[in-house]
Amino acid sequence: MDAALIKSLRPGKPSDLKPSDLKSSDPKTSDKKPTEARLPETRPAELDPSEFLAAAVRADQPRPSRHEAEAAVHTLLAYIGENPHREGLQDTPRRVVEAYDELYQGYHQCPAEVLDRTFGETAGYDDFVLVRDIEFTSQCEHHMMPFYGRAHIAYTPVERVVGLSKLARLTDIFARRLQTQEHLTAQIAAAIDEVLKPRGVAVMIEAEHTCMSVRGVAKHGAMTFTSRFTGMFRDNPAEQARFLSMVRGPNR
Repeated sequence: MDAALIKSLRPGKPSDLKPSDLKSSDPKTSDKKPTEARLPETRPAELDPSEFLAAAVRADQPRPSRHEAEAAVHTLLAYIGENPHREGLQDTPRRVVEAYDELYQGYHQCPAEVLDRTFGETAGYDDFVLVRDIEFTSQCEHHMMPFYGRAHIAYTPVERVVGLSKLARLTDIFARRLQTQEHLTAQIAAAIDEVLKPRGVAVMIEAEHTCMSVRGVAKHGAMTFTSRFTGMFRDNPAEQARFLSMVRGPNR
C-alpha cells in the first residue's frame, strides 16, 4: 500500500500503521484479513476548574467605572441613529447598566458555595435524584441576545445529597453570564461532579435562542438540545435512557 493511501486512512499519522497491519500483496497471504485500526476512545474535554468553582470576577479585578459603562450605552444609542438626549432616552444608559448588574450577577457568585451544604440523612437512598424543568434565561456570548429554556439535572449521590433548590441556584449562576448553551451544560455538570463527587451526573438543556428567532434566519420556536453525562450516566446507556425517559415524561 502506498504512503498516500495510508495517509488517507489515518490523516497525519501514517507511522501508526505497522507493515503487519496492511494486506499483503503476496498471493500466499492475501486471504488474511488486515488488522482493523480502532479509533481511540474519546472523553469530553475537561474544563478549567476556575470556570465552575469560583466567582468569575475577583473583588479586586480592575473594571471600567459605572460612568464609563453608561457612556458606552450613550455611544451605542448614537451609533444606531438615535438622539441620546431626547426625553425618552435620557435615563436609558443608567437603566441599561442597572439591568446588566442584574443579568450578569453570576460573574460575582461562587458556584461551589451553593453546593457546599449537604445532607446525610438519606435512608440509604442509592438511585439518582432528578430535578426537571428548571427555567432559566441566559445571554448568548456571540450577539449578547437572550436564550431561554429549561434545564434538567440528575445526579446519583454516594452518601450525601444537596438541597433541591441548590441545583436551580447553580443553574442561575452560570446562566447569568455570557454563555453558549454547550458551555452552560458542561459547566453545570462539572460543578456538581467536582463538588458533590457523585456516582454520575446527567444534564440536559433545551432552549430557544433569540439570536436565531428574531434575527438572521428568524426561525421562531426552533429549540436547541444539549446534554452532558459523567460517571455512571456516561458509561451506562441504560441509565442515560432512563434519565431521558423521565425528562420527557409521558406527555412530551
